[in-house]
This record gives sequence, C-alpha cells and structure tokens, in this order.
Amino acid sequence: MTDVETSARSYRAVRTALIVIVVAGLAIDAYVHFDLAKAYSPVKTSTLSQGDLFRAEAVVSILAALLLLFHPRRWTAAVAAVVAGAGLAAVLVYAYINVPRIGPIPAMYDAVWYTEKTISAIGEGAAFVAALILVFIPWGRTARTTVGAHGRAVTS
Repeated sequence: MTDVETSARSYRAVRTALIVIVVAGLAIDAYVHFDLAKAYSPVKTSTLSQGDLFRAEAVVSILAALLLLFHPRRWTAAVAAVVAGAGLAAVLVYAYINVPRIGPIPAMYDAVWYTEKTISAIGEGAAFVAALILVFIPWGRTARTTVGAHGRAVTS
C-alpha cells in the first residue's frame, strides 16, 4: 500500500468517525427534545408552545442527521453544524439569559441544568464541533497515483 493510499484511507476513517459523532449527537438531541416536548407544551403563546419548538428541533435534527448519513458531503456537514450549533446556542441562551417572549415564541428561560438538558447540550456540542471539522477537512482525493515509465508509482 502506498503512502497516498494510506493517507486516503486515513482521511476516510476520520470522516467516517466524525460523521458517526455528528449523527449520534443529533440523534441524542432529537430524542431528548421529543421526550421533553410534552412537559414543555404548557409554556406557550397564542400560536406556539415550547413543546412545538422542541418537536420542530427534534425533526430538524433527525433530517440533518439523515442527510449527512446518506449523502455525506461538505455542504451536508455544514447543514448539520448549523442545526447542532443553533440547538446548542438556544439551550445556552435560555439557560443564562431571561429572554422575554418574541412574537409567537414564548419566554423559555430555564436556568436549571437537569440530566436530559445536559445530555442534549453535550450531544449538540459534540455534533457541532465534529460537523465543523467535517466542513474543513479534505473530502476529495489528496493526490493521484499513476504508474510512471519505469513501472513505479508516481504521485502527482
């Protein structure tokens, strides 16, 4: 096996591991949000409840995970990074800042860090970081190997 083949195999292994981390983090996020949605449904405005927003977050997380899993590309990693980053930002903002109601979005301040909230934030954070790495690491072939005039492998 040439150095180029070893390098390409290493990149594929790293990409695969990062995709697994992103998908797992988004799956954790979706599970927790679906699980908590009913408990947070009473927090609402006339049009939306926090439970509705939790369900939407869960669905978008599942879609982003499936998109990356079945169509692994730099742009699908970027989509996953946006979804995970937005989820993490929301949980951090609403944990530390008492944001008032914004139009149809209810006030969702919740300073208590209970187990499911913590697990969700960790999953979102891991998915966000892994997805960002996926956006910036090489995806294509790093070099081409051809056979030169003397029958030896030549890297270009």
